[in-house]
Amino acid sequence: MDCIFCDIIEGKSSAEVIYEDDKIISFLDIRPVNFGHALVIPKKHYKDFVSVPEGELSCLIRGTKILSKAIMDSLMPDGFNIVVNNGSAAGQSVFHFHFHIIPRFFNDDFKFRPNLKNYESDSMKEFADKIRASITI
Repeated sequence: MDCIFCDIIEGKSSAEVIYEDDKIISFLDIRPVNFGHALVIPKKHYKDFVSVPEGELSCLIRGTKILSKAIMDSLMPDGFNIVVNNGSAAGQSVFHFHFHIIPRFFNDDFKFRPNLKNYESDSMKEFADKIRASITI
């Protein structure tokens, strides 16, 4: 398997690491939306959000919270986004699960521009029914 994030974890590729523990590692994104844009990844390879076991996910959430606070305290942005891209249609380009922490500034000219939809008649209930029927715990 060829994975740049696994190479970073194994020390085969360089990265500007800003946090690491036994389960996760965080480093700066090489193509940031804003300077200080960080990634938080598990040290074990999981391709996307739904493949990460719950125990690993809780470690990732904890690390993401630690890093978000550090970014806020050190860089003083006006806010931040936590983003996860799952699948190429959603913009995922490295198929090793990761959270993006993007510091945001009022003047950064980065906007999410969704093309919002409107449900027609009973279609909202139909979508909800499909999703509810597929829930497994």
